[in-house]
Amino acid sequence: MAEPLLQFKGVRSGYGEAVVLDDISFALAAQGSLALLGRNGVGKTTLLLTAMGFVPLARGEIFFSGADISHLAPHRRARAGLGWVPQERDIFPSLSVEENLTVAARPGRWDVAAIYALFPRLKERRTNMGNQLSGGEQQMLTIARTLMTNPSLLLLDEPFEGLAPIIIEELTAAVRKMAEDEGIAIILVEQHAEVALALTENALIIERGRIAHSATSAQLLKDRNTLDRYLGLKLGDA
Repeated sequence: MAEPLLQFKGVRSGYGEAVVLDDISFALAAQGSLALLGRNGVGKTTLLLTAMGFVPLARGEIFFSGADISHLAPHRRARAGLGWVPQERDIFPSLSVEENLTVAARPGRWDVAAIYALFPRLKERRTNMGNQLSGGEQQMLTIARTLMTNPSLLLLDEPFEGLAPIIIEELTAAVRKMAEDEGIAIILVEQHAEVALALTENALIIERGRIAHSATSAQLLKDRNTLDRYLGLKLGDA
């Protein structure tokens, strides 16, 4: 069996004395895709922050490409190939779109030309300052900037939140292309279960800081009872 790209082993983490995640274990294959689902406040974002090293481990281990990164600094995890796309649109407002892209660039498949092919809207706006972009365009730029670091795993924290439907369509198409055509592994936190499950191969449901359910995304998409139980919704409401 191939070595996982990312592996959590018995991870406990949180903030100060507060434990948010406890006994989290899972593995993500190279070029794999995983949806993290659950109600608000159950620890989904904390799991991504723990993977990036922004939240320290209290117990357990994290491995990336076979190496133990449990206590590695966030910038070293980024250099190893972890890409973080936070909820807050993390761009430089006083730099142009193209300057935002090049300031974060590292050698690899993703250069400015590849980004513009993936996000034609950013090419149209390439001379605009970051603060001249719409919210959806800023989100595209946030994802694009992370791609310019040429990660092997992209951690996406609710990238479609609060965006217009047409922008969500463009972003979901881009995420699907990254996962299916470009071979980038993805962990996606998303409140809209149908969207997340349609974009991923596997899914975990987090409840009270623990993994309550795991399945393939296709299986979970058909499992109305489980979605209703843990997410408080039925298919069609997501």
